[in-house]
Amino acid sequence: MSTAQAPRETLVDPDLYLKAGVHMGTQICTKYMRQFVRRIVADGYYHIDYLKTDERLRIAADFLSRFQPDKIAVVSVRVYGQKPVKMMCEYVGCIPVLGRVIPGTFTNPNFEYYIEPDVIMVTDPRTDKQALDEASKIGVPVVAIADTDNKVENVDLVIPANNRGRRSLALIYWILTRELLRRMGRLGPNEDLPVSYEEFMARKISR
Repeated sequence: MSTAQAPRETLVDPDLYLKAGVHMGTQICTKYMRQFVRRIVADGYYHIDYLKTDERLRIAADFLSRFQPDKIAVVSVRVYGQKPVKMMCEYVGCIPVLGRVIPGTFTNPNFEYYIEPDVIMVTDPRTDKQALDEASKIGVPVVAIADTDNKVENVDLVIPANNRGRRSLALIYWILTRELLRRMGRLGPNEDLPVSYEEFMARKISR
């Protein structure tokens, strides 16, 4: 008799991960991020294994749910990450840090907009580097959405995913919001958010 376990049900339909492009990496892959890669396609782009994204979203939700919501700071310099972060923070009660992170935001108690978080989440370790550096200085853990080309020094928990696309970021933050609210008891175990992930999506930047 086979002892193999049936694959665990994913947080959303796998087709939704693919439709939102969560798996779409870049043409560069750092050594650390190779463990999350499913394949390299003909044009040289790395594809992230969405099952590993799904697994890390569960872990991130478990981890973040240990903190008081108003002690969680969520950062996005990236334009496409700002609306999803804002929406997540409205539902969960965490602190959005949108646009440029002014030096001293997390390290200078005399700064007008000083924030004293217990944990920081960043949308992109590269664009949100100021937040990462300050988190390291004050000794608070960091959760980061990381693409294949990201370096992850000073990151404690990586969520491997496309952190450039507006659909991908909307879906990642939508799932994380729902999972946090479920763990906080503010949603039932099988209850969804009252809005679809598209409502978390930023407007497309016209060129």
